Order: sequence, then C-alpha cells, then structure tokens
Amino acid sequence: MTKLLGTIVSFCMVANSMAQPKPLSIPKQKDSAKIFTDSIRNLPPLEVRSVRASENSPFAVSNLNKSSIQQLNYGQDLPFVLQNTPSVVVNSDAGTGVGYTGLRIRGSDGTRINVTLNGIPYNDAESMITYFVDLPDFSSNVNSVQIQRGVGTSTNGSGAFGATINLATNDYHPEKYLSLQSSAGSFNTLKNTLLLGTGLLNNHFTIDGRVSNINSNGYIDRASSKLKSFYLSSTYWGDKSSLRLNIFSGWEKTYQAWYGLPEELLSTQRTYNPAGMEKADAPYNNQTDNYQQTHYQLFYNKTINSKLSWNTAIFLTRGKGYYEEYKGGVILSDYITTKPATTLDLVRRKWLDNNFYGQIASLVYEEGKDKFTVGGAWNTYDGLHYGRLPYLQSMGIQPNFNYYYNNAIKKDVNTYIKWNHQLTNALSSFIDIQYRNVTHNIYGFDHSPDLIVKRNFDFLNPKAGLFYKTKQTNYYTSIAIAHKEPNRDDFEAATIQQPKQEILTDIEMGFNTKQDDFEWGANMYLMNYKNQLVLTGKINDIGAYTRTNVPKSKRLGIEIVENWKLNAYITSAGNITFSQNKIESFTEYFDDYDAGGQKEILHKNTDITLSPNLTASHTLGFKLNEQWNLNLVSKYVSKQYLDNTQNESRILKAYFLQDIHLSHHLVSKPTWDMQIQLYANNVFDKLYEPNGYTYSYVYGGTNITSNNYFPMAGRNYWLSMKINLK
Repeated sequence: MTKLLGTIVSFCMVANSMAQPKPLSIPKQKDSAKIFTDSIRNLPPLEVRSVRASENSPFAVSNLNKSSIQQLNYGQDLPFVLQNTPSVVVNSDAGTGVGYTGLRIRGSDGTRINVTLNGIPYNDAESMITYFVDLPDFSSNVNSVQIQRGVGTSTNGSGAFGATINLATNDYHPEKYLSLQSSAGSFNTLKNTLLLGTGLLNNHFTIDGRVSNINSNGYIDRASSKLKSFYLSSTYWGDKSSLRLNIFSGWEKTYQAWYGLPEELLSTQRTYNPAGMEKADAPYNNQTDNYQQTHYQLFYNKTINSKLSWNTAIFLTRGKGYYEEYKGGVILSDYITTKPATTLDLVRRKWLDNNFYGQIASLVYEEGKDKFTVGGAWNTYDGLHYGRLPYLQSMGIQPNFNYYYNNAIKKDVNTYIKWNHQLTNALSSFIDIQYRNVTHNIYGFDHSPDLIVKRNFDFLNPKAGLFYKTKQTNYYTSIAIAHKEPNRDDFEAATIQQPKQEILTDIEMGFNTKQDDFEWGANMYLMNYKNQLVLTGKINDIGAYTRTNVPKSKRLGIEIVENWKLNAYITSAGNITFSQNKIESFTEYFDDYDAGGQKEILHKNTDITLSPNLTASHTLGFKLNEQWNLNLVSKYVSKQYLDNTQNESRILKAYFLQDIHLSHHLVSKPTWDMQIQLYANNVFDKLYEPNGYTYSYVYGGTNITSNNYFPMAGRNYWLSMKINLK
C-alpha cells in the first residue's frame, strides 16, 4: 500500500509539473501515461492477491520480500529459506538442506500445509505432500512469500489445514538484467545459477529466464543429489491488462536417504544409510529417485475499470519418474503369479506418470468501504502408478515387465467469496466462505490391486474476523473452519475401515504494535481437531499400517515476534512460540510376534507426534560499514515425541543451533555489482535430529521399540558469489 501511495504521489507531482510553466523541459503526455502504466504493472497480480491475506486481515501472517529471500538463497531448498519464520521446523533426508526436505508449521506436517505457486496449487494431489526437490532453486525466482499460520484465508488446492504458503514469481522487471550466482559448500556441494531479463521491450513485453544446476554428495552416506532446473516467463503488458506464460521445470536424481538411521548407530555410525544395503557384496549404486516435473502456467489479468478487475489462469503440471531399488531374497511368484516360488534378488522400479491440470479465476470489486473477492478453481489429477522389473531377461521375463499397474483420478472444485467491510475508520470486518468438492476414484493399489475406492466429499469452510487499527497498534481476532480429505495411503484399507474427513476449528487473536524503531506483536491460537488422522500402529484388514481417525485433539499456543532497530548499525529480529499439542484419547496398537495379532494400550491427553512445545529463532544483525554485514542467527526447538504415546524413550532431543552469515559488497558500481557471502552453519557442531519415526512390537517375550532418526550435518560452510550486470 505504501508503494502504491508513493507511486500515486509521484504521478500527481508529474501532473502538477506539467500544469505549471517552468524553464525545464516539460514531460510529454506519453511519459506520464507510462508512469501510470508502470504503477499498475508493479501491483501484486490478482492471482496472488485473491489467495493472500491483505494488510488488514485478521490472521497470523508472515511476509518475506525478495531481499529477505535472496539473503538465504545460497543453495539449500526452500524450507531452509523459511526456517526462521515463526513456528517452523525444517528437516532434510540427506542432512544438508539439499535434496528431499520438509517443514512443519505449528507441528502440522507437509500434508496439511497448502502451497500455491502464483495462486496455482502445488501439493501432490494424492499424498498432499509438497516435494520441493522437484523444483530445484525455485527460490531464485520467488519475489515474495506469504505464510499464513492456521487455517488462513480461502485458497486453491488441498492441504489448507494447518498453514498456507503462497509463493509469487509473477513480478514486473522493466530494466534488463543479468545475474550469475555460484555457491560452493561442504560435502562437495556446488550450485550455479544464471538469471536474465530483457527489461521492457517496445513498452509491452518482458522476458525473464533462469537455468540452475545443483550437485551435492550429502552428509548421509551416498545421499547424493543431482538437480537441474529452468524457468522461463514471457509477458505482454497492456495499459489495463497483461498476458503471461510461465514454463518451468525441475529434474532430480537423488540417492535414497528416506529410511532413517537406527538409534543404536547414532553414536557410532551417524551417517549410515540403509538404502541399497540389501545387495550382499556392496551397496547398490543406483538406489535412486528419478523424477522430472514441468509446469505450464498461462495468466490473464484485466482491470475493467477503477472498481472492478479480474484474472484467470490455466495450468498443466506434468510429472514422470521412478525410484529404483535392490530387493534381496524375494519370492518371484509375489511379482509374477505365473512363475514358480523361486527365491532371488532383483531390481524393481516404481513409476509415477501423472498430469495435473485445471483453472483458477478471481473477480475483485472495490468501492468505498467494501471489497469483494469472488474466486475459485477446478483441477483434475490423473495419476498412473506402475511397477517394472527391468533386468530379468535371463529368466525369460520381458524387459520392463509390469508387475502392478493402477490408475487414480482426483477432481477438486472450489468456489469462495470474501468480503472486507470498513465499519468505522478504525474497525473493519472480514467474511470468507468457501465451498469445496473433492472426488476420488482409485483403481487399485500397489499391494492391493483389487481394492477400488470411490469417495466424494463436500466441504463448507467459513471464516470471519475483525481488525481494529489505531495509530500505533493493530488488533485482530478470527474464527475459521476447515475440512480435509484423507490421502491416498489412508484409503488403502477395506471398506469397513475407510477413513473419515478431518475437521478443524481455528480461533486466532493477536496484535502488533510499532513505536519508532521497535515493533512487536503476539498471536494466540486454539486449533481444535475432530477426527484427526494419526498413526496408531493399528493394522487394517489388508495388513497395512494406515492412519486412524482420533475423535478429539487440539493445538493451543502463543507466537511472539519482534523487530528492533537498536541504532544505525545493529538490528534484532526474533520470534518464539509456546504451545501445547494434545490428543484427548487414542489406542496404541503394536504387533505381538509371540502370540500373534496385536496388543493395545489406551492413552489419554498425550502430546501429538513431532510437535515441539517451544520453538524460537533470533537474528542479530550488524552493519559493520557500507560494505560489510554480519548476522548471528540462533534457532531452538524443544523436545519432540516420535509418536502419540508421549513415551520418553521415543523422542527427538531438543536442539539449539547457531549460524553466522557474513556478506561483503566487493564492487558496487552503476553498471554492475559483486557480492560475496560466507555462511557458517551449526558453528558449535551440534549433533541433532529434527525428524524421525518409531515402531514397537513384542518378540521373545520382550517389548521392543525401534527408533529411527534423520541426522543433520554438524558444522558446515558455504561460500556464495553474486555478480549482477545492470
């Protein structure tokens, strides 16, 4: 808003200078028109504004601009760029932040965090997980990020149940540029990125592009990553409309590191990787994940008049790939029923071949004290799952024999209306109502080819709140209801055990205040869940460990943030979250290999899995001079339980990390500049594990618990160089 007001003021000054005779040259009419047009182009695009919370929305929001993003964009994946925002915990399978990574917000995992790219859904439609590894170095094109904690405003896609992350790349770059960014880090990590833009051509066209390459050996044994990507965006800018085409793609080949490390090896073989170890003589060298994902996005924005504007976008996300694994001592007839029950070693590939396509649209009407946004989307996911045996020709089996083959189609339609109304000069109201319909048609599973699932869900998600603004302080409160469908794994159960939808009621209340150079705020939340799906260890009637609905659970917490400019040289920015995350009652099941079947234990009022009661982050910044800047970054995450039993023998220990970021502008000239940055992460060499899992069983008369962890690297270094030609 400040930027817009500044532009309007500038436009008025130009208009005023035109009206008064001066000895200086008078700008021509087309110059002032260009200034006005550029101001329109610099506004956030409608597809972003329609799903984001505005500055007077009654929700807990964190916004990151391009500068903040690029300070941390030296090679690690997007979750690590966001790790110092409130209530966020990140993890990495390879232990370095390169390759497979994930994040949790307020304890909610990636399946409950809705992610959109320019308003277009990104979560995998079936698992609802966001695989950031499929978009290597996407952070280099992101101009802004908004994180809404809790339910937030209505958005597109699945997973908007614990938080939302809106990523925007559709920015306006009127000046040509060329940028080379290279980073080298521990574990033979190397990133090279080239960005370029044509600037405004013929007052109507811009073209922006990027190519990236990232390689890393990983901290965990053999957890290598080979990542490549490109981004291309071409836009036609009219006076009141724009047409943009985005095409971007990522290719990844990563050695599998998703099995974790057994607890008994943590102190002696911390980097041990069980992947590929079924091969007797040496680890299988191609135990890899291979996948390419390409996005096609076409946007049209139109300003109809001073009150009315609209946009629409169509998209296609094309994904195809497989993971390969060595399996020792398998029975051939389990894969090919016409073959004998011969025991052998084999290599198998599990393939995904999917298309995700659809359309989003929104219409915004603003007049006087009211702003209405009407929007919605439809999308279809068509996913083919199949398994192949590529190397059994010697046994008379055709190359790439399909040992399973099934398809799944998911359709998602939503529509919403949002109404902001200015009740008084200080008080405004917000109402948001969304209807969403989800249809699943799953024609078999890998281990249950004859299981057909057809489910339909209708969700009504209302939200309402108040926002009160004074000269120095803003206050807000809201209540929101969200529903969430089960994921593909949840459906892998017989009809009698089919999962129910989850329901969340989220109450938020907070304030933020600013005085001179000090700003702080607090947000209190209560998230009440009904029928939340959790792992209990129970085996369903087809022998799978799927999640089970528990009647009641909740998250209660307070988030505090501060930003303080102590003087011209020192700044402080931090946040802390205190929370309780509880399941009212659930039954734990574990296998009894002695007597057969399962045993069960009733638990009450226990902590929810992987939900720390305290997270905190702080950055102390020093401007040493015009060329040198130093940031001291700290992160604390309290103890987390590996399951919902609150058993002290099944935990992730608390950890406290310190990083040092040093940047130096070597060259700063009108035509080009050069910057180097040094990152020393985990400088005190803390051994910690932010992620893991556990399972228990009875064998030989003993209760046995197996804890497995995903260790992170100790002290590690990165050196980054950026050269910008203007």
